[in-house]
Amino acid sequence: MKTKLLSIIAATGVFLSTSCVGFLDQIPDDVLTVEDIFKSRNYVDNYLAQIYANIPNEMAQRFVGTQYSGAWTAASDEGKYNWDFNYANNLNKSTWSTTDGTVSSYWDNFYKSIRNSTDFIDKIDGANPEEVNDALKSRYKAEARALRAMYYFWLVRIYGPVPLVNTVLPVDAPLEEVLLPRNTFDECINFITSELDIAYVDLPTIPVSSEYGRITKGMVKAFKQQALLLSASPLFNGNTDLSSLVNTDGTPLINQTYDQNKWKLAADAAKEFLTEFVPTNYKLFVVTNTDPFLQAYNSTKEVMTTEWNTEWIFARPNSANYSQYDKTPKHVGFTTDVQGAGALGATQKMVDAYYMNNGLPITNSTSGYQNSGFSQFRAPFDTKLRSTFNQWINREPRFYVGITYNNSFWLNQGSNSNEVITNMELSGNSGRKQSTSDVSPTGYIVRKNVFNNGNNRGSVQLRLAQVYLDYAEALNEYDPNNADILIYVNLIRSRAGIPIYGTGVGEVAIPATQAAMRTAIRRERQIELAFENARYFDARRWKTAAAEFGGEVYGMNMFADGNAFYERTLIETRTFRQRDYLWPIPNNEILKNVLMVQNPGW
Repeated sequence: MKTKLLSIIAATGVFLSTSCVGFLDQIPDDVLTVEDIFKSRNYVDNYLAQIYANIPNEMAQRFVGTQYSGAWTAASDEGKYNWDFNYANNLNKSTWSTTDGTVSSYWDNFYKSIRNSTDFIDKIDGANPEEVNDALKSRYKAEARALRAMYYFWLVRIYGPVPLVNTVLPVDAPLEEVLLPRNTFDECINFITSELDIAYVDLPTIPVSSEYGRITKGMVKAFKQQALLLSASPLFNGNTDLSSLVNTDGTPLINQTYDQNKWKLAADAAKEFLTEFVPTNYKLFVVTNTDPFLQAYNSTKEVMTTEWNTEWIFARPNSANYSQYDKTPKHVGFTTDVQGAGALGATQKMVDAYYMNNGLPITNSTSGYQNSGFSQFRAPFDTKLRSTFNQWINREPRFYVGITYNNSFWLNQGSNSNEVITNMELSGNSGRKQSTSDVSPTGYIVRKNVFNNGNNRGSVQLRLAQVYLDYAEALNEYDPNNADILIYVNLIRSRAGIPIYGTGVGEVAIPATQAAMRTAIRRERQIELAFENARYFDARRWKTAAAEFGGEVYGMNMFADGNAFYERTLIETRTFRQRDYLWPIPNNEILKNVLMVQNPGW
């Protein structure tokens, strides 16, 4: 007798969906059977595509949870959404709850995707050989296995250690099989990395038939080093703040002894990736220009918007581009093709983090930074000199990629006959008199990853620059005198158009100690990966989030015109508690499973 295809539910709620989503939901379960799905290449492709489809779309963060997007940008010290409905505001006030739907959305979706991956892995070998040959079966299984490992990585990055559930449980499974405790964090990382190693064997190096977005050898190697870097970091490596996180049988879920060798494992994995794939398959993206400043500006801008360029390792294809509206200013009085909300504001802290064009921080007395006044200055995106607040002149190219500031020439002039200049002063075309909702909360707007239009497109989630910085960070923690540290940090600075660390003329002094180099690497990550959903997770894994994310947030004075607008103004005061380092396990999971322990503080 044929068996109907249903999503099998674990009684504990580990898998909460009652049916496969997407194309499977659209077919009556009394028609489509397991045998039918794996008889057809088309159905097999659709099943695998549905597992891919649950990869988060981080360009949808306006509506946190939509397409499983995160709160990561506005819940970090990089930015703030003006809209009260954005869930990042709950995190910034530490007013979130174990019963919130957003808290459970990632848990539910990622476990659903893990379940479907496991089902696919279990059944693909039995697919009709006339439709799906052995080579396809091996590759498809490897893709599903890698995806399952990636969903686990995203789970542990948010919630910490989780139950490893890698069998599809029948509905009549005995209670002892479905009431599962959380595995230790080290067990989770070991499973993720070993599964990625297995998947690597049967994956292609480059996408087959140019199907960009499908899993490749490079992707799994990159995710492996990401998992090992997370494991080596202070949040999970000997963190006594989590000593109370133990299972009901007393098993500690976070190893309480610091292990420096974990940094070596992370560095070795990054080096393995670099040795195998760089520069053959990946290299830093560069848009050549005779003007070095414009070359750096165009390169660091277009690395985000040029789909599947040489630097992209992992991206979600054809993603709905909600963020274009969030980052495009209101621009009242101009044509609709240049109008948006501009409600994703950058913080003053992020603005101040960027270097000057001489590679020095603004706090360095020799950097040339001016705190007040105005000068005639031509930004790399502009067509002419323009009166510009001195805090924003002669900054490094990445500043002009990342930040829309007052009196900026807008990137897309559209069909307007007059210049489109963003004015965020109280009475300006993008100021509070135009809208109290569709307006920047800080007097700055995130500019990075703004394109010529708001069409669906690829959304990069991991690129080579991050692997370079991962490698440098891991090396510095276990082998601080290794020459590769400086090499890879300088590769990032060189592409960014600022002086490298060195002893030559015009170069910036090399950080003199391991601690100083750690600070330099972390700052380079803050700038290079700004608004790319790295900062939220970096500060958590470093255990610096309480200091970095809590406290006062500043911007410009949005309630003033003229010179008064440029006064540094308190926007809000944020709270980050010790408990906020880990998201809570959803309350319904705790209620359903007596073996499921909650994270500390929740």
